[in-house]
Amino acid sequence: MPNPPVSADAAASSMHPSNPQSPPPTPSADKQQTSTTASAARGLSKTYGKGDTKVHALHDVDVTFDRGKFTAIMGPSGSGKSTLMHCLAGLDSATSGQIWLGDTEITGLNDKQLTRLRRDRVGFVFQAFNLVPTLTAEQNMTLPISLANGTVDTQWFNHVTQTLGLEDRLAHRPHELSGGQQQRVAVARALLTRPDVIFGDEPTGNLDSKVGAEVLSMLRRSSAEMGQSIIMVTHDPIAASYADRVVLMNDGALVGELNEPGSEDILAALAKLGG
Repeated sequence: MPNPPVSADAAASSMHPSNPQSPPPTPSADKQQTSTTASAARGLSKTYGKGDTKVHALHDVDVTFDRGKFTAIMGPSGSGKSTLMHCLAGLDSATSGQIWLGDTEITGLNDKQLTRLRRDRVGFVFQAFNLVPTLTAEQNMTLPISLANGTVDTQWFNHVTQTLGLEDRLAHRPHELSGGQQQRVAVARALLTRPDVIFGDEPTGNLDSKVGAEVLSMLRRSSAEMGQSIIMVTHDPIAASYADRVVLMNDGALVGELNEPGSEDILAALAKLGG
């Protein structure tokens, strides 16, 4: 059996260790976690197309994301950051390698198993808010639970909506909310199922700087105060500076990372990558 998941500190010491440790491949349908790993990949490669049109999006990526931390993935356009996130979230399949969500190896799961895993254990916050226009804010928040025939935890619902400042917006439909309020609803929707990981794909891309800062502050609070694991893809150094850790990519490979960085540190690192 493979060794337990490596910590972020261990991963930082060597992006591509010669003998990488791997989380134990013990698939489980429940949400109980026994490790400190939120998500991990070992030897992850992804290619698209064949022959002359073949594109290598990811090259033998080894990475670990700690549970309860806010991590940003950055790199120039075409660096593979979105592909990495999509593979980690089970939205895209790996060409080779292994991927874990907590202690569950997701590579090899069939479509039905992946759908259930994403529904029960993963939250998503996208650049487009992806709210249903005919539903109220509250109905949008609880939609994933309703689709799973689950029961809303009222105490947790109240805590999340109060933390995000949405108590007086629950009966409003999306067109009656500002962009920032709509994204807060999307964040609440992601939090309510208590997912193992929330994946954010440019979550502030459609927001102005002030509202974007509010949403990023809430994501950081979700991690710091609620213990939520967040993995966010962004091109914005200011957005990334809210994260505990920034993972840097270029040409489909991990090329470095920054811990507790400021936006100037991130800008300098990206400049070296041509981003």
